[in-house]
Amino acid sequence: MGSHRRPAAPPTGPDRCVRTATITVLSAAATAAALAAAPAGAAPQEPRSDTKAKVDRLYEQAEKATESYNKADELTDQLRTEVDRAKDKVARGQERINTMRGALGSLAGAQYRSGGIDPALALLLSSDPDRYLDRATALDRVSARQSGELTKLQRAQRALTQERAEATLKLAELEKSRKTVARHKRTVESKLAKARQLLNSLTKKEREGYEGSGRPSRSARDGAPDLAGAGAPASGRAAAAIAAARSAVGKPYVWGANGPAGFDCSGLTQWSYGKAGVGLPRTSQAQAGAGRRVPLGQAQPGDLVAYRGDASHIGMYVGNGQVVHAPYPGAAVRYDPVGMMPVSSVTRV
Repeated sequence: MGSHRRPAAPPTGPDRCVRTATITVLSAAATAAALAAAPAGAAPQEPRSDTKAKVDRLYEQAEKATESYNKADELTDQLRTEVDRAKDKVARGQERINTMRGALGSLAGAQYRSGGIDPALALLLSSDPDRYLDRATALDRVSARQSGELTKLQRAQRALTQERAEATLKLAELEKSRKTVARHKRTVESKLAKARQLLNSLTKKEREGYEGSGRPSRSARDGAPDLAGAGAPASGRAAAAIAAARSAVGKPYVWGANGPAGFDCSGLTQWSYGKAGVGLPRTSQAQAGAGRRVPLGQAQPGDLVAYRGDASHIGMYVGNGQVVHAPYPGAAVRYDPVGMMPVSSVTRV
């Protein structure tokens, strides 16, 4: 027959406390032994992947906001110029009207002095009717001229009113653009502050790992990459732009800056081509459309390489699979492989 004995009950009271303490001590001893067995010179761990991804994402968002800031800032400059022109136009219009009013006043005075009494009575009392008729003819001419000047004055006043209205609209647009610039600036600063906070949460070795992890690059300290056989630039101005961009290697990334002390990505390419006598737009998106598109496989030194689907980053191809660019805050202008990010377009200026 089978046994119907109950299983032994778990220990209680003092026996249970002794067993629990024993297990805890053995576990701690095993952990300590494992730590002691680890090699003293073990390589630092890679930065926490979630932190690295968040930092990368924040830098990308900051760069997009930077390009929006650049676009709004460029529009603000244009509007400021247009407002100044509108103000000058209004001032000139007012001066013209003042001159016309003065001329009309003079005509009115001459008319009063020449014919301030009823024409029939003046003819009856005149001792020289022929002379009076001559004066009356001149008075008619003065009146016709006065009428013409008055019409011109009315037209000028209507034009001045319209110019003032346009100037007021431009001023409103300028103020709106200024607010947009300030908003984008706050967005950029917020993203960069969060990125710095995350980086500061890493250990020194983890931060070093972040800088090196998946970011092959050549700084000014490393010197230029081997560009032997890189091919000829697409044009003489492309060659001049390359020389300017390479001279900027080592300069810091400064958001919203277009040289010469610091650069953001589109600021570097704009400044470089500016040194070659070519005016590029301020934003990476606009620069990507500022020339002829070519396939990546046909890129020549001096071509502009835009990255990501929204072209929110841009660099300059220098040959042998390398670009020079201003990468992100905290990093200097440097060389990187052309395929460091998804390429959206290649533009020959």
